[in-house]
Amino acid sequence: MGVSVERLRTINEKLKRKIEQKASKSSDDNLFTIDVATIDDTVGTSSNGDLLSQIPEELRSAIELNEKSDSVRLDNIVRMLELYKKLDIEKKAPNLAEIFVYKAMNISGIGLKEEDFGEIREGKYVQIIAITYEPDKNGKKKAKNISLGYFGKAETLDKDFKNEIIEFVLRWRYEKAFQNLKHYRVLLARLS
Repeated sequence: MGVSVERLRTINEKLKRKIEQKASKSSDDNLFTIDVATIDDTVGTSSNGDLLSQIPEELRSAIELNEKSDSVRLDNIVRMLELYKKLDIEKKAPNLAEIFVYKAMNISGIGLKEEDFGEIREGKYVQIIAITYEPDKNGKKKAKNISLGYFGKAETLDKDFKNEIIEFVLRWRYEKAFQNLKHYRVLLARLS
């Protein structure tokens, strides 16, 4: 699975150390860890055909998935689609094929940086924010934030639900990275 699992392992180890440090000081129910073993166990358990059949044709066409697509990528999209429905993101972004038109995605109210990964921000509201760039009246590109889901105050979220919100955003970013790789492969092929 390459760099992504290694990065998760590194983050998980740092989080475990941080948890141990915080546990010695106080107990905190809002800490976040990732069980990397569960990620590794799901990779490659289905054939590409089985995975493709779980992805709507509209989305397969839009992001150019087929039998030759990386099974890790397909596994990621299948799980992301489960979360898309569970988190009711389909209410705000009903056109599934357009979900990757956004340039970036983030979460308000929960840290995603390495030093505060998974930590809630007291008093803040949790939202999944998609970012796109649209021209203003002068034709200059301007960032536009679009809420894909509102989940209430950070400190009131159930830990598992909070983890699913984080997982959705990370899986979206992971798929976006696959799309960016394709762009660079196309550019490199043009040099030949």
